[in-house]
Amino acid sequence: MKDFSANANAIFDRATEDYHLVNHVDAVMKNPFQPGTIDFLLYEKNWIDVVQWHLEDIIRDPEIDPIKALEIKRRIDRSNQERTDLVEKIDDYFLDFFKDVKPLPNAFINTESPAWAIDRLSILAIKIYHMRDEVNRTDADEQHVINCRKKLNVLMEQREDLSHAIDTLLQEIGEGKKYMKVYRQMKMYNDPSLNPVLYNKQQNNG
Repeated sequence: MKDFSANANAIFDRATEDYHLVNHVDAVMKNPFQPGTIDFLLYEKNWIDVVQWHLEDIIRDPEIDPIKALEIKRRIDRSNQERTDLVEKIDDYFLDFFKDVKPLPNAFINTESPAWAIDRLSILAIKIYHMRDEVNRTDADEQHVINCRKKLNVLMEQREDLSHAIDTLLQEIGEGKKYMKVYRQMKMYNDPSLNPVLYNKQQNNG
């Protein structure tokens, strides 16, 4: 687990750059890593994030057709569920990896699981990519570039801090100083048995 974040950042950057080679929300993901590995999961995670990033851009077009907007909103909902499912798969990887570690008597739980911290690291990679694009724009005024460069510097510092925090968390779990306890998200609005709008509709139609 040493320097886990460095590998994750490299994979996130690669997935973000790979997406932008096509730069279309319907681009087909070509995951270069072996299925079943953590690298495969990390690449897929970032790909989902970067596609959703661009869907969020599209839906904010003030002139978008309402029907198209509804289609995209539902696609974003599906993407959010896929993102959550994938985060939980990453946490399952860590649960298995650390399954033989016996927590120390004074061990305590972290405020978030490793995978949800890694989720934020993936989003940071996309923010950095696009903020760097803004810094390099030749059609923007100087003040815009200056402001974006400052934001880029903050994002880079944030990634460094978060990377260190993730590596430290994984090290402490491995040493038994902290332990993992994963709460499944149990999103209710996508479940026909838990969303009252959906199950009432089913009952009325029945």
